[in-house]
Amino acid sequence: QVQLVESGGGLVQAGGSLRLSCAASGSTTSINFMGWYRRAPGKQRAMVATITSGGSTDYADSVKGRFTISRDNAKNTVYLQMNGLKPEDTAVYFCVAFRMGIGDWGQGLQVTVSS
Repeated sequence: QVQLVESGGGLVQAGGSLRLSCAASGSTTSINFMGWYRRAPGKQRAMVATITSGGSTDYADSVKGRFTISRDNAKNTVYLQMNGLKPEDTAVYFCVAFRMGIGDWGQGLQVTVSS
């Protein structure tokens, strides 16, 4: 099992930036890829960005060009740099680590973008 500790959420004005961090512990050598998902008010949880152990990334269309996912393998930590934030980015953000098709989820961070 993998344990995830997230940090960096909060309140920001539109156009501002935040960086989310997710530190993994436990069975980290078995992680295939990690990512960030979000659940906006009244919507289902959706993928924001993912990154493989080799560094390949994928992004939701709505965040391309504004968000950047990265990882520090030595620290077993994944980051999500969010720039140009919009009110529609308001959501609870979840870190996830996938091992053999199984996802271990963090508890979630509230990100609120005011207009």
